[in-house]
Amino acid sequence: MKSKLTIEEYLERVGRGRNSSFGRQYRSQFRDRRGTAELGMLAAPSEEEFADFCSAVTVMTQREKAEVETLTDVQIAEIAERCGGDSGNIGIFLNGYVLACREATETGK
Repeated sequence: MKSKLTIEEYLERVGRGRNSSFGRQYRSQFRDRRGTAELGMLAAPSEEEFADFCSAVTVMTQREKAEVETLTDVQIAEIAERCGGDSGNIGIFLNGYVLACREATETGK
């Protein structure tokens, strides 16, 4: 995937919304019965979610970072295992990154 946006830059962008009052309000609007808000995860991650994202980026190989859009569920689970993070959260983060790269490519940003 060719993009001007690196995974580290995307991680920084996602991290800006953590622990903000706006982020807590935003997430509260999307809570499910368990009190989670997956739809708001990338807009306002919790500290735990953001820690999972950071750990995943840290343990990813250069090849995995360069080919995020081709990672399988098994490979994402392996990344989660290597970093001790939640594979579902990491999958959401990586899918969000792929979508952000596509948007950046389409809009020229």
